Amino acid sequence: MVCDIHNGLLWFIANSPTAKYFMKTMTMTSTIQGLAHHTHDAVINRASAPLFIRQPTTDDGWGIYELVKACPPLDLNSGYSYVLLATQFRDSCAIATDEEGEVVGFVSGYTRNDAPQTFFLWQIAVGEKARGTGLARRLIEAVMKRPEMAHVRHLETTITPDNEASWALFTRLAERWQVPLHSREYFSSDQLGGEHLAENLVRIGPFLPSDI
Repeated sequence: MVCDIHNGLLWFIANSPTAKYFMKTMTMTSTIQGLAHHTHDAVINRASAPLFIRQPTTDDGWGIYELVKACPPLDLNSGYSYVLLATQFRDSCAIATDEEGEVVGFVSGYTRNDAPQTFFLWQIAVGEKARGTGLARRLIEAVMKRPEMAHVRHLETTITPDNEASWALFTRLAERWQVPLHSREYFSSDQLGGEHLAENLVRIGPFLPSDI
């Protein structure tokens, strides 16, 4: 009987509005403390919830893989490749996370060995819940503003002729940064196995990252 009363009392306490509020507050505090362990490049304040842009870590690799998988028609690479990017190329990559730590945005790239002042953007993905926020642009600019990119003067990527979203993004970047945009065919369809559209090399610049 005493045990039943005790259990009932514990259930009442655990399910009271005060207890639920306390648990919610503790969960939010834990999330904020977890986010505090990271240095953020930028914070995007939205009416619904903020987004946090930062360098990825090894632990983010699989989350990046899941994000890209949910963003067709992006080419999905192996989970290993994203873990590797998040580990060995973190200075030239960025992710965006929500308050719960879910990866909702990702950009990867590198400075070219044969052209050290050129940053080649390899892949960019924005999850459905983060679209319409300008996140793609913010991810790119976050990387470009890092001290490691102070020497960069041009941004390049490849875009297929039918990828209207990517063309629009790079056109907006060129206009925003007030620099010219040039494009030419880079990889032909035959070079890509004949089942893939040709890829155009798109180049914008010159610019100073400090002016972005």
